[in-house]
Amino acid sequence: MASSLISALAVTAPTPTTQTVPVTDGERGGLLHALAAVPDPRDPRGVRYPLTALLAVAVCAVLGGASSFAAITDWLHDLDEQAKARLGFTRGSPVGTTVWRLLTRLDAELLSTALAAWLRTRTRPAPATPRRYRTVVAVDGKTLRGARRPGGGQMHLLSALDTSTGVVLAQVTVDAKSNEIPAFAPLLDAVTAVLGDLTGVLFVADALHTQTSHAREINTRGAHLLVQVKANQPTLHNQLKRLPWAQIPVGNRTRDTGHGRRETRTVKAVTLHTPGGISFPYAQQAIRITRTRTTNGKTSRETAYLTISLAAGHAQPRDLQDWIRRHWHIENRVHHVRDVTFREDLHQARTGTGPAVIATLRNTAIGYHRTNDAPNIARATRHANRRSHDLINAVTSSYPTTQ
Repeated sequence: MASSLISALAVTAPTPTTQTVPVTDGERGGLLHALAAVPDPRDPRGVRYPLTALLAVAVCAVLGGASSFAAITDWLHDLDEQAKARLGFTRGSPVGTTVWRLLTRLDAELLSTALAAWLRTRTRPAPATPRRYRTVVAVDGKTLRGARRPGGGQMHLLSALDTSTGVVLAQVTVDAKSNEIPAFAPLLDAVTAVLGDLTGVLFVADALHTQTSHAREINTRGAHLLVQVKANQPTLHNQLKRLPWAQIPVGNRTRDTGHGRRETRTVKAVTLHTPGGISFPYAQQAIRITRTRTTNGKTSRETAYLTISLAAGHAQPRDLQDWIRRHWHIENRVHHVRDVTFREDLHQARTGTGPAVIATLRNTAIGYHRTNDAPNIARATRHANRRSHDLINAVTSSYPTTQ
């Protein structure tokens, strides 16, 4: 018997091979093909490592659970020569500072567009399309609490999620001296770049985006808007509140139980008969939703008012109930996962576009695992990390195969 565990493992371990496996025609597409659309910010003189290879390893590393720039480099260095060559590294491996310098100089919005388009090629088409089916996109912002701008301010990102696939279609950085409102139109531009056409798409947003300019912008693009109305629009809020809700029948009611609470959600909707009947352009229906929640024997009630630019024939109360709840998908299924699984709020990225770039990589990882029907993103990242060769094969293939 060997005198030490190390020597025993050295005897039984297979001899590593450095022979490069040829890349098949199918593997010439997929992720590497999509990343070719991202512009290279480096000076072409002295470039040693291909841009697509560096970006592909960043995507794969985050798919495997890497939560920082250093972890991305570590994941690359742990690969064998065969796996590195399959990703495009044929002249050695870059050091951590090389990876970091590149990722903090990329155009984060163009990277987001390229990766979202790639993920959409992997999504399975719906087996049957209901009569009133439409693409529902949830819009919400998130502050990266650990990241800082060069001036010391926090970084804030505005994202758009396709609620049916779990893919973040676009993400834009909110200007340091502004808020989410001016970023809404650029976000629509980014979503258009991925979907190609917004006709019939329904955007669901919180009360901050109950803006007449947003409603007009959405209408111009042939899309629709569902927004909540709060006290930030006092005239509109009072108009909705004064409608004769007591005379309007209940359109839909749902009851849910879980986590020690019972909740009843009641939806009423009324058609606004005259255009401009309320002070919000293109509004077709006014909606009131009442949430009654009982927790530990205590009951609370909350009432919310909303408007939608779809007529009743295209948006029944049952549809409204579903679409309103979908807005929470971006918070529960994306932002919460980024915080818990990838520890985003603890990541102190501060240089260039680094915070937005790594947030985009996390969105991509979540969307990728969602397209593989993974119910638990943390478990999916651990699985991908243990099977790096399978992961590389999956993402480099032009065919939407899953792991």
